[in-house]
Amino acid sequence: MSAPDIPRPAPVDMAHHSHLTGLFAPQRDEVDVHDLDVIGEIPPDLHGAYLRNGPNPRFDPIGRYVYPLDGDGMVHRVEIADGRARYTNRFVRTPMVEAEERAGHAIWGGVTDLYTPGVDEVGPDLAGTSRDLPDINIVRHGGRLLAMAESAPPYRLDPADLSTLGRETCGDAMAVGSTAHPKRDPATGELVLFNYMLEAPYLTWAVLAADGTTSRPPTPVDGVDTPMMIHDMALTERYAVLVLCPLVFDIAAMFTGGALLDWRPDDGTRIALIPRDGGPVRWASCDAFWVWHFAGARDLPDGRVQVDYAQWAYPHGFARSDAPCPGGLVRAVVDPERGTVDRQTVFDRDVEFPRVDDRTLTRAGGPVATVGKLGRDSAGWDSLRFFDPDAGKEAHWDAGSLAVGEPQYIPGATADYWGMIGTDRTDLRSWFVILPAADPASGPLARVELPIRVPSGLHGAWLPV
Repeated sequence: MSAPDIPRPAPVDMAHHSHLTGLFAPQRDEVDVHDLDVIGEIPPDLHGAYLRNGPNPRFDPIGRYVYPLDGDGMVHRVEIADGRARYTNRFVRTPMVEAEERAGHAIWGGVTDLYTPGVDEVGPDLAGTSRDLPDINIVRHGGRLLAMAESAPPYRLDPADLSTLGRETCGDAMAVGSTAHPKRDPATGELVLFNYMLEAPYLTWAVLAADGTTSRPPTPVDGVDTPMMIHDMALTERYAVLVLCPLVFDIAAMFTGGALLDWRPDDGTRIALIPRDGGPVRWASCDAFWVWHFAGARDLPDGRVQVDYAQWAYPHGFARSDAPCPGGLVRAVVDPERGTVDRQTVFDRDVEFPRVDDRTLTRAGGPVATVGKLGRDSAGWDSLRFFDPDAGKEAHWDAGSLAVGEPQYIPGATADYWGMIGTDRTDLRSWFVILPAADPASGPLARVELPIRVPSGLHGAWLPV
């Protein structure tokens, strides 16, 4: 069936959609506010900005809204200097967002809708296109500030005012796209990235040098013959690590009313160790599991590779299963010689958004911070949990009524910190919270009140001055 034969989808029922109401309700205002109110004291040695991206439809959506794949990007920035804070937010204005702003309503459906607008509505350049969705992460590299999409080119933003400069391919490294989680090597400054596609070669990887030039163009990963969703990656000094969980794109099923993504646990999970020097890919396999996000990784002296990540039994919301979906923080050791994976659970309660000090990303040592739940009957994540797997230490901060987002490690001039955005479930006020890295369980040093509610979202970065 061609696009013109597909009728325009009906509006999404906003009032009854769990990811379009409450903590997730889209924010339509763009503001720029100086001298924010602070409870406590912002550490005077902090100078930089915290940025966070996330799905935020510009207009009430039509068709289907599948979180976190759908939704226009909105970037939120908290600038810190001399103990004071400023907040700015801006939509990532893709050609689709600009066309909808001219029309005053949504034109494109969701990623799982087959409908696309015609020439009479959006003109020849945009007719038949799908919505660009640079709404997952924010990355700065080689002088570019990038709003990252899921398996598509990012959009470049002006670092001064967050205005959108346009689609960016970073030379040709992202010519076929990039997923939202490239990884920067803290020693070399290289940015290593990957991209999955619906057609052969299905999976590629590429490298940007520290100055932002392409040092490796998109290179196919040998041994992949199926289109699969792979959200994140890990990086060591020797390898780019890609975990191929069996969440498969089924285009034929989508065209006949089925699901776009099909969970196939009988296929198991495969792990690709891709030598950064260009050598042949080393493969390992194990029983099926799902991972959204990685913490850190490192090469072991005996040639094996250690990877820390938040593991789930299956991708909740994308798998036809009513079985419990247990999660936990897991440490896997991959043996490239034997092709085996040894997994050990570090913490066996549900956690997500693991983050580390990015300066240790390729040598996996020190604390891992995650969001977690304390067992209360409350919406959203309600605590931050901190683990040091090597030392066997664990701590947590009870956020109370605050629904917390992904933590970010923030190096200061004289001390280090954790920072994150959270929203109070009782009054929907949003805050930027700063915790001491030396003792995060002791609670916030500062709570910066943000001038508008920030919808619960996804990934961020600390950008030092």
